[in-house]
Amino acid sequence: TQHVVLILIMATKTEEISQKILSALDSNKETIHSYTFAQETGEDHQLVIGAIKSLQCLGNVIQLEQNQFEKWELTEEGAEIVDKGSHEARVFNAVDAEKGSLQADLMKLPNAKIGFSKAMSAGWLGVDKNAEGGTRVLRKVPSVVDLVQQTLKGLSEKGVDGIAEEQLKDFKKRKLITNVVIKYYDVRKGPEFSVQLCKLETDLTPEMVQSGSWETKRFKPYNFDALGVPVVCGHLHPLMKVRTEIRQIFLEMGFTEMPTNNFIESSFWNFDALFQPQQHPARDCHDTFFISDPMCTLHLPEDYMKLVKRVHENGGDTGSIGYQYDWKEEEARKNLLRTHTTAVSARMLYKLGQEKEFRPVKYFSIDRVFRNEALDATHLAEFHQIEGVVADRNITLGDLMGMLHGFFGKMGIKKLRFKPAYNPYTEPSMEVFSYHEGLKKWVEIGNSGVFRPELLLPMNLPKDVSVIAWGLSLERPTMIKYGIDNIRDLVGHKVDFEMVYSNPICRL
Repeated sequence: TQHVVLILIMATKTEEISQKILSALDSNKETIHSYTFAQETGEDHQLVIGAIKSLQCLGNVIQLEQNQFEKWELTEEGAEIVDKGSHEARVFNAVDAEKGSLQADLMKLPNAKIGFSKAMSAGWLGVDKNAEGGTRVLRKVPSVVDLVQQTLKGLSEKGVDGIAEEQLKDFKKRKLITNVVIKYYDVRKGPEFSVQLCKLETDLTPEMVQSGSWETKRFKPYNFDALGVPVVCGHLHPLMKVRTEIRQIFLEMGFTEMPTNNFIESSFWNFDALFQPQQHPARDCHDTFFISDPMCTLHLPEDYMKLVKRVHENGGDTGSIGYQYDWKEEEARKNLLRTHTTAVSARMLYKLGQEKEFRPVKYFSIDRVFRNEALDATHLAEFHQIEGVVADRNITLGDLMGMLHGFFGKMGIKKLRFKPAYNPYTEPSMEVFSYHEGLKKWVEIGNSGVFRPELLLPMNLPKDVSVIAWGLSLERPTMIKYGIDNIRDLVGHKVDFEMVYSNPICRL
């Protein structure tokens, strides 16, 4: 209600000032200067400008020409000096006329440092460094004339006439005055000038047509070039923008997308099929989210499971000695939230091994995985993993390096380095590093390797078939792309929807 009342008051004030302007033009005044008019009538200049703009909307009632000039105005500190005196005068007046005052006490005054310096330069004060109790400030003259206060007062009332250029420079340096640009309008009568305000109609109503009153009404011209109201629509999250771009890169390279819609996976496909031992730390509840209901999976390929058991225990027919432990089926059947999409790769490679004849394949996936990690600026309990897998006869580590150069090259990452690493299910394994131009250093961007025979042979894949694979997170390149420092500003309940709305389309 108060807001509505304020709007009505402002509208009434604008109409009152508009009438004053029209009356002034009607009394044989050729031109009205808005700034001068505001000073003569005591009105705020911005209100006068608003009234002029409202008159302009009435058609050709008035004609406008915008001009500007510069003037010196007091800053907040300058206005305070006009009211209370200059800093140097206030320091002088604070000094005891007979005994003087301790310098330490004077320094507690507002702006005492500059005031003391100016008073010393003017020869108003002296200092006794050997006085009892500390340095004492003494008056050297009985009284002073505060010329700074007088000059600033004259400037605020009459302008800069009579004030020396050096004095103005000193005031500006002390930030007591500032140079401002005043924009104003020269207002003249227009071809349709009238003292009476006549509001232009914006709509032709059925009542006007029926009564015929439209013939005597004046209508506001329509602006057919005006833009319509922007349509509110949905917006893609930055993660989804980058995901779309990376998915397109995989498709351009001839990859097929794997089905990754099962967030819940068995320990068998998530760990055992990948030759990850059952006593591995990653299979601990501190690193993995296990499912309590249903706790175990019922459907696993029995023949394949027996082969996996043999490989874990003694290497089976792979030439390996395995991990030399008693593999437990109940451990393999435990359900969990998948910790990587490589579990999906294992399912797809097993399915490939059951075909009558081997065929080369290139698979990829981009989907969510879950890990029981401590939350911080760069880690969440869930994130998206990007994975590429290539299966073909006699491919090597060199093919993997070439594929990585091709993949990351399409993302605009040209400088790559590879560092030997360890993974339970790849040998050899490599960490992938890229040179970050902004940080001026090499940063890790992914992991890669060649799948071990202990993983591939139980799947019934031919012995001369090799599988190369690599993976990285989706969140890290997205954070780099959009300049986000904290992952919780990208994913979760703290996400700023304005960030989602305003960020541009991703172009890698």
